[in-house]
Amino acid sequence: MKDSAEPPGGFAQLVGYRLAKWEQDYAEVILDLEPKHLNRSGVLHGGVIATLIDTTCGFVGCYCAIPGRVRRAVTLSMTTNFLGQAPAGDTLTAKARRTGGGTSIFFTHCDLVDGKGRLIATGQAVYKYRKGSENPNGIPL
Repeated sequence: MKDSAEPPGGFAQLVGYRLAKWEQDYAEVILDLEPKHLNRSGVLHGGVIATLIDTTCGFVGCYCAIPGRVRRAVTLSMTTNFLGQAPAGDTLTAKARRTGGGTSIFFTHCDLVDGKGRLIATGQAVYKYRKGSENPNGIPL
């Protein structure tokens, strides 16, 4: 398992999610839900769910075991299935794995669960590596 070599980006800091586990073809991202993550009806905002799925699935294909090097990708498509709700104070964990792909494109699946392990959402996404990131050895940070 690898800790993120990079500090969290601005959007990660804004939302508050953190990378908890990252290895070849697998990633987990955690978010402690706060009132700012709820919609005007007082339930978890769908955009937060989509963000967690997209973020975690993107990490899945961008693992690089070489210190000081990274891989980058862009989202080509994503499908999100909203299955449940979670209140502020709960902790969500997005668990994603690679399901296929080749040297330039990869496919992923993600399950988003609450603190009791209940399924809140699922998602599938497709990503394209950015130039240079097709190589598992990545590019300099």
